[in-house]
Amino acid sequence: MNLSIFVSCLIIAFSARPLAAKPGVRIIGGDDAPAGHFPFAAAIHIQTETSKFFCGGAIIDHQWIITSAHCVNGAILFTIQIGSNSLTAPDPERVTLASSEYVIHPNFDPDRIENDIALIKLRMPPIYLPPVSLLNNTQVTVLGWGQTSDSDSSLSEHLKFVKATILSNAECQLIYGSQISDTMACVEGNFNEGTCRGDNGTPMVEYVSRSFWIVGVASFISGNGCESTDPSGYTRIFPYLDWIRNVTAS
Repeated sequence: MNLSIFVSCLIIAFSARPLAAKPGVRIIGGDDAPAGHFPFAAAIHIQTETSKFFCGGAIIDHQWIITSAHCVNGAILFTIQIGSNSLTAPDPERVTLASSEYVIHPNFDPDRIENDIALIKLRMPPIYLPPVSLLNNTQVTVLGWGQTSDSDSSLSEHLKFVKATILSNAECQLIYGSQISDTMACVEGNFNEGTCRGDNGTPMVEYVSRSFWIVGVASFISGNGCESTDPSGYTRIFPYLDWIRNVTAS
């Protein structure tokens, strides 16, 4: 079912608000990330047969990056930058790589934004995957190079981050309706802080025992705009650990 039609039905039946999951979602109300603070963050320039766009991702081991499925669907080439918080400013720490190999979750549904998770293959250093399921009210950090306002369509030159809180799926369903599934997670900041266009695929992380654990990848935003107070949507990592391990071990 077309998402816009599906959401219109939800507005009537459940007073739901629309989702938007087009490639390229931002960090609203965030701060510049300190140099080297998120070394796993990956800036991904995607080329398809007909277009170019931007998403984010996170390094999870020596040769794999995790991102959103809708970011890589139909891609023919990825140009990936790691090691730098800046997209274009000179930085001796920046490493630029190319790849064309990726794996989309076999049950990805672009209309319902279900199973919105994918892996890009290359060679890089690791970050930890979560050992347990993400709990409600957990404090997390979201980051990305996306837009910083609805009125400015340009990407942020510098990596941004902001603190946010995991909502229960029941709370999120009051806003978006029954399309919110158990594999999704909704987060909200203090006011309208969260993701926007250009942040799709970027990681949501939890700081545990002096380590970052990647617990989600940015998947959708509210159709009311990035600066609305509606929560941002992520794909939870924990339900896909077996799939990730099967793919990355092959």
